[in-house]
Amino acid sequence: SRVADALDIPFHALNFEQDFGRIRDYFSDEYLAGRTPNPCVMCNNWLKFGRLWEFAQQVDARHIASGHYARIVRGENGTALVRGRDHAKDQSYVLFGIDRDLLDHIVFPVGDRTKTEIRALSREAGLRVADKPDSQEICFIPDNDYTGFIERYRGKLATAGELVDIDGNVVGQHDGYEKFTVGQRKGLGVTFGSPRYVVRIEPKARRVVIGCHDDLACFELAAERCNWLTGDLPARFRATVKIRYRHTAAPADIELLDENRFRARFDKPEYGVAPGQAAVIYDRDRLLGGGWITT
Repeated sequence: SRVADALDIPFHALNFEQDFGRIRDYFSDEYLAGRTPNPCVMCNNWLKFGRLWEFAQQVDARHIASGHYARIVRGENGTALVRGRDHAKDQSYVLFGIDRDLLDHIVFPVGDRTKTEIRALSREAGLRVADKPDSQEICFIPDNDYTGFIERYRGKLATAGELVDIDGNVVGQHDGYEKFTVGQRKGLGVTFGSPRYVVRIEPKARRVVIGCHDDLACFELAAERCNWLTGDLPARFRATVKIRYRHTAAPADIELLDENRFRARFDKPEYGVAPGQAAVIYDRDRLLGGGWITT
């Protein structure tokens, strides 16, 4: 509201608290299903580019804007969502799930600039947010204690069980499988002569499977519940795939199994492919779409 006052533009406060319960439910449900959630993607899908667009239409707004580091490019082949100019800050990954029909109504004002340039412009405008630290945590978990949040939100759960190696040998005990994610190295509660990582989570058996780094190697993945930001994709094509926000997109062969599923086969093994995370497909800088990793 202070920024709006400084810029002399109308300010509306919208209460999405009830809707936001859906994000908290999703976050908890995914961890308790042995998957790794991405609440930022779901928030963009449901709230920022869902409920916000509904409000925009009520007040006769033609566009909605956000501060994501991404770009909208309009050309002869339609409207495309592409990476932000500053690849170090690019946030296109978390936008893969927005409705394709919304692309013509979205504006990303900072996408063509670096974070340093945006801070400089903010200082010139006299905005107090110019030196605001970057946000690193999930907004509804400011202390970054995911498992503490789940316990407070869902109560004490019977999720303790065994730590086993990839051959099924019991090597320790854990006090809740929701405290682990595929690829995790720290906080396993057991020590070996060489590093160990979470390779798989088996929620029904309440087991956490650990192994060596090589055991994380993944040459292919399957994804479902896809969303596409472009049409007329061939059944098979080459592209690059990001398997998490900080991941460098890796070259892969893409096979579309149907409208809602695809398989990606990587040129080289990728590590830490976690069910529940998004697999997002790019053609150079253009985001084509993506889905949710199942295996």
